[in-house]
Amino acid sequence: MKELWLTLEESTPLKLKEVLLEAAKNFCSVVLSDKADAPLVKSHGLRLASPEGGDISVIDESMIDAIKTLPKPLCLRLIVRDRKDEEKAGKAADNGVDYIAISCPDWKIIPLENLIAKTRGSTRLLAEVSNSDEAKLALETLELGVDGIVLKTANTNEVKSTLNVLASLGENDEERNIQLVSAKVKCSRQLSMGARVCIDTCDIMIPREGMLVGCGSLGLFLVQAEVQENPHVEPRPFRVNAGPVSSYILAPGNNTRYLSELRAGDEALIVGREGKSRKAIIGRIKIERRPLIMVEAEVEGDKVKLIVQNAETIRLVTKDGSKPVTELKQGDEVLVYHQHGGRHFGTLVEEEAIIER
Repeated sequence: MKELWLTLEESTPLKLKEVLLEAAKNFCSVVLSDKADAPLVKSHGLRLASPEGGDISVIDESMIDAIKTLPKPLCLRLIVRDRKDEEKAGKAADNGVDYIAISCPDWKIIPLENLIAKTRGSTRLLAEVSNSDEAKLALETLELGVDGIVLKTANTNEVKSTLNVLASLGENDEERNIQLVSAKVKCSRQLSMGARVCIDTCDIMIPREGMLVGCGSLGLFLVQAEVQENPHVEPRPFRVNAGPVSSYILAPGNNTRYLSELRAGDEALIVGREGKSRKAIIGRIKIERRPLIMVEAEVEGDKVKLIVQNAETIRLVTKDGSKPVTELKQGDEVLVYHQHGGRHFGTLVEEEAIIER
């Protein structure tokens, strides 16, 4: 679990310190400050990290060689400007320091990457940041991210924004487990031309992964990414050929969006055959006019529909693999996300009755 530490500056007014601690206390575990703030920190049920009189002793680089002889727990505060400073952090980790709180005043990404790789598993690496954007960057660097952040701010809104970043981390790795069920194909028929959307992500998908798309929210079909080998075009494992601009797609947070709304930089939800999902950044949306095909299926007595481009490269995921929409026939079974209730601006309202045709 990622940690949140809060820095209290000596010059910060007492009332503001109380407001900051109150805003952060439900997620914050440690406050980095001086001994004078100990009573205030304790009154909020938090631990104090301080050069003296703290629950965690804060040391500087002059004490790295003495780490093995000092009482634990210890936190080394270190400014990282070059590789020599990175080596100091590595030495402190080898000597058994519990935490390393680093500040990178110049280069921010590369030093973090190096230190995450160098210290992971031997200490808790914390990044000192001043806002939620810096926190998000540090927590996602090298995919693994730092073990926590030390937030230095006098802005309560920045505290709340940073808490939102931390709360969303679990969703980034695995948004949720989505229950997929089999729907039985009733028929498919060719349609004329329409504007369809390809979603190109900043990620790589594997066979039986794709996105949940449909004509209505009652049943969203798992459309596989273009990962299949074929003799005519190269696979595009970053892409899902999702369907017409009016289709629904399941987005992070169990919300639906119209395909027409999506833009580069938005988040999409990649879903696998077993229901495991993760977020991905959209790199491009490509809309072109193409011949379409409609698939009608039935699931638990409900009729559900999907329109996609009429092409062999568009495949629907099944319990055993995937099948091109051009080869679907009556009785085939495909995986869908079946959910009752209406959608109000993409948000599920389970109690709302809705008719989708």
